[in-house]
Amino acid sequence: MKSVYILSCMLLTVVFISCSSGQKKVMTQRQPIQEELSKLNTLLRDSALAVNIAAAQDAAYHTALEKTVPAFDADKHTMIKKSIRDEKIATSIAAFYALECGIGALVEQKGNSPVYWLTKIINKQLTPPEILLLNRFANATWKAGQPFRSLSRITRDNFVVAAFLSDEETKKDQDQVTAAAIKLLAALKEVTGRSNDEQFKKISQLMKDKAFAFEMAMHLEAAYYSAVKQPVPLFISPGDDTAMTAKNTFEEKVATSIAGFYALECGLTYFASSQNKLPSQVLQTIIEGSISKTDKRLLERFANATWKAGQPFRNIDRITRDNFTPFYFLSEEEIEKDWVQITTMAKQLSKLL
Repeated sequence: MKSVYILSCMLLTVVFISCSSGQKKVMTQRQPIQEELSKLNTLLRDSALAVNIAAAQDAAYHTALEKTVPAFDADKHTMIKKSIRDEKIATSIAAFYALECGIGALVEQKGNSPVYWLTKIINKQLTPPEILLLNRFANATWKAGQPFRSLSRITRDNFVVAAFLSDEETKKDQDQVTAAAIKLLAALKEVTGRSNDEQFKKISQLMKDKAFAFEMAMHLEAAYYSAVKQPVPLFISPGDDTAMTAKNTFEEKVATSIAGFYALECGLTYFASSQNKLPSQVLQTIIEGSISKTDKRLLERFANATWKAGQPFRNIDRITRDNFTPFYFLSEEEIEKDWVQITTMAKQLSKLL
């Protein structure tokens, strides 16, 4: 009995040392991750850097298409008229595009159908990693819209690295995803139980439908105010339905070109939180081409989500284009455009970190 007791004590000691060693390793890894995320947070909120990054991304895009790279600041002082109604839709609808890309990722990684995942979202049956993934998509699409409204918005207190968001701000993202899921699931009633192809085809039809975009945006804005316990305002004020507002062309160009930065940032913070990966190491795998297929595909989805979030800001008619479709249906050529933006951004960010 004595020998059994001693053996048991030895085993417990080994387990304790092993667990302590594992915890120490995780803590050791977390410190440099936090340091890099702090640096990334500083970069994220720098307006001058945003312009430089956008210019480089714009050049990379034209180069990839073998086109002449235009002067990025040619329209620096030009103003353009924009529809107030369109901007209101664009401002409120971001979570819809986050949801589409998020459930697409879950279908690809774990199987089942869009309706299955929408139901799980609404019934609050997701696991913490699944919630984290959807929250990151929501934050990425929200960020993509901010510079379209005004470049100065990227310096606000809540425009931070996704991993640094307060619980209150994180809940806002989660509430918006849930609200979008409720509206989308109701619209998919006729294809419930059908194949993934048919469900995604219906989602594609809804994404291209300007009337549905208006309904979804109005629904999401109402859900936002209800969640923060404030009166729900009229979605479009009298006169705003046809009214126009002046926007700076250069700022829109910056906003259009910088979406890849927000896609990559939210992807990096997702890997840091879910897989304990150092951002600089992930960037290196992107640059070297050694990133796993799963991680690469996820970053491509983040890029597609932020691109989608910007389209209605440019013009609501852009959501009716052929390439404005669920990631599920994107051609490899279209996906490669997103990846070019991610790799170009990774090279810039790697130097800055």
